[in-house]
Amino acid sequence: MPARRRLCLGRKHVGAFTQRPSVALDLEYLDEAVIEAAAAAEWYATRSATAAAGFEAELDEAASAIHTLPNAWPPYDHGTRRYLLRRYPFGVVYRVERTRVLIVAIAHGRRRPGYWRDRI
Repeated sequence: MPARRRLCLGRKHVGAFTQRPSVALDLEYLDEAVIEAAAAAEWYATRSATAAAGFEAELDEAASAIHTLPNAWPPYDHGTRRYLLRRYPFGVVYRVERTRVLIVAIAHGRRRPGYWRDRI
């Protein structure tokens, strides 16, 4: 039986996932990001309660992951990072600051790219 091969993503990639901030950072949302999340959840709710619940669950999962490992996702645009939702066409755009992680936008992947830039 052949030996199993280990997946090696490289030192730079692995380090990004294991580097935790030495001090836990607060997770905060801009009001606009909260409004965007609510609007998207409402849109899904008008179509399917299951889809709305799934969207909200993925947003919660994203917030938890970002809060736990804020530097795990690559630099994006204007000093931000972006976490892409798996089943929905949205990304969570956030900025890692000295004392907090600031969620700037819950942005649809195909609508008005970069509209949130004036928020930072």
